[in-house]
Amino acid sequence: MTHDPSIVMIVDDDDSIRRAVRRLMKSFGLAVETFASAEEFLGSERLEKTSCLILDVHMPGMDGLQLQQHLVASNHAIPIIFITAFTDDRARVQALRAGAIGYLAKPFSDDELLDCIHAALKPPEGASLQPRRQ
Repeated sequence: MTHDPSIVMIVDDDDSIRRAVRRLMKSFGLAVETFASAEEFLGSERLEKTSCLILDVHMPGMDGLQLQQHLVASNHAIPIIFITAFTDDRARVQALRAGAIGYLAKPFSDDELLDCIHAALKPPEGASLQPRRQ
């Protein structure tokens, strides 16, 4: 699958989380798009452009685990980082067994999320994500 350079998609029904994570990703020079639901993401025609997916576990309609299952079943190998406000060991194990890069409990630190982004995007040897100076 060919991607534009590092496009991170955020799927979370919480607008404040989408905004905060978007700002953080943009501060590191990443292209970011946000979606309020799994259905909105799937209907956006952005699937093939996705380098990494930051995905809420609990959402109305299709939840994050169901979206992960859908992507795996349709052979879309997108690195997924789950974020959740609800600790659920079964959901965590399910997500990680299905190939998730990370599973972070809200509130998570910027460093925790960035570590997962680094693992998901695997920059070339010697390169790293650095905040842009404004």
